Amino acid sequence: MRSARFRRSRRAAAITLVSALSLTALAACGTSSSGADSSDGAQQSGSSDPTIPLDPKTKVTLTIDCMPPTAKAAELKEWKEDVAEFNKTYPNVTIEGRSTPGQCLEPPRFTAMLKAKSQPDVFYTYFTDLPQVLAEDGAADISAYVSPKTVPLLKDIDPNVLDSLKHQGNLYGLPTSNYTMGLLINRKLFKDAGLDPDAPPRTWDEVRAAAKKIAALGDGIAGFGEYSAGNTGGWHFTAQMYSLGGDVVDASGTKAAFNNELGKQVAKNLHAMRWEDDSMGKTQLLKWGDLQKQIATDKLGMFLAAPDDIAYMVQQLGAKYENFGMGPIPGGRNTLAGGNNYMVKKGISPDKIKAAVAWLNFKNLTVGKGQFDWARTKADGLPVGIPQPNFWLNGSKTKDDAARVEHATMPVVNFKAFMDNPVPGKAEPPKAQEVYKILDNVMSGLLTNEDADVDKLLSTAEAQVNQVLAHQ
Repeated sequence: MRSARFRRSRRAAAITLVSALSLTALAACGTSSSGADSSDGAQQSGSSDPTIPLDPKTKVTLTIDCMPPTAKAAELKEWKEDVAEFNKTYPNVTIEGRSTPGQCLEPPRFTAMLKAKSQPDVFYTYFTDLPQVLAEDGAADISAYVSPKTVPLLKDIDPNVLDSLKHQGNLYGLPTSNYTMGLLINRKLFKDAGLDPDAPPRTWDEVRAAAKKIAALGDGIAGFGEYSAGNTGGWHFTAQMYSLGGDVVDASGTKAAFNNELGKQVAKNLHAMRWEDDSMGKTQLLKWGDLQKQIATDKLGMFLAAPDDIAYMVQQLGAKYENFGMGPIPGGRNTLAGGNNYMVKKGISPDKIKAAVAWLNFKNLTVGKGQFDWARTKADGLPVGIPQPNFWLNGSKTKDDAARVEHATMPVVNFKAFMDNPVPGKAEPPKAQEVYKILDNVMSGLLTNEDADVDKLLSTAEAQVNQVLAHQ
């Protein structure tokens, strides 16, 4: 996963179907079983009782989304290693991975897949996809299959993360990663401007003051950056509202909640930074990727981001880990949270569901194994030390945090302010992308028009969001 943003806006990609066990190509996209599952004729020797873990002798075949593509050689190597290790315990479970260049599925294809019931047995989703999946009756309720017997570290998974995968008390997925937004800073520019990079701004007033000092360095350097296009402006407007304790949609999910004093505070502060302080740069209508390029080339002091932006900038843009740091989101009341997970296709056999839970537990929910094998990750030249994903609590968190530090490939102390001051995460609003698209107009209006009418921008957006929410 490249970024919080890309996890929600899937990029178009041609789907290549590959077997992770034998690397034998599957016949075509959407060949997973549908309806009453027969497990492709595989012998069933397990128990249909969901509270009993999978019998290692049971023969099933699982199709699974998002096996790393060939272009990601290290990640693919680890996937195949994990399949082999998993098969030591479950030798009769065949894992058939589906690989996609880039991200897994873009929204139109995802929607079409759900409507056609052609999703694999274990399919990748974002936290925000649950309503759509349930509307298409696409996911199995796995509540009875998930317990300390099948997921031993269940009690150590952040309940807020698990709650993102629940509807009316029923569990429909298991997490693979999570993120919360914070303030990403360029440590070099902070030092050049006489600021302490180990103490990033904690309030929006402090952000404004620091941005002025950084912009005063000249040479086209902006102090603070914001998005205003491609739905990313609305995404960040939402994050800023959350940071002050506000919201963009009310608790009922039926009305806009940003045309108020907090909304005006966010809007007026951004407008003042852009036009009074001249601390946000002259180039606007930015979208995901633009701010990353600016901060990676020492042309931007800070912006709101998820921690995995750092890995993207190092791996894709040639930046250096030591040049970045993070603090909690200014304001600190709440922060926008999200993540991704796997769901299990409705209608497949109980033994397949058990096999799916067993695989997901091994691959994604075991400290020191699978995705949390940090020694292996380092040896394979992949980044270690980024604060998230990190949905662990209690002893599991202590153990995992220690391993991240031991095998870190970056200066983890740069993220201490972010790690030591966690901010409660808050999920994205209903109809998130439609809401963000409307709020893009607020952000672009503020950042491209010195004479912007804040009240009119917010009231127009409010009416449009209310119309969207009325058609759920």
